[in-house]
Amino acid sequence: MSIQITKGDPTPEELAALVAVIAARSAVPAPAPDTDRASNWATYWRNARTPFHPGPGQWRASAHP
Repeated sequence: MSIQITKGDPTPEELAALVAVIAARSAVPAPAPDTDRASNWATYWRNARTPFHPGPGQWRASAHP
């Protein structure tokens, strides 16, 4: 990796701070994927509606979530 300063005249302390930040940022491991959460395909039932129950007046209730 190469760093090129194209504008300005940074002091050695500023360059050291910049290099330290870049090095620390690149050393952080990527977060692990969330394996506890089920995929959307596995949780399709959460979006499914409850079944209709036959009975008097149930056709009115069928239009309401």
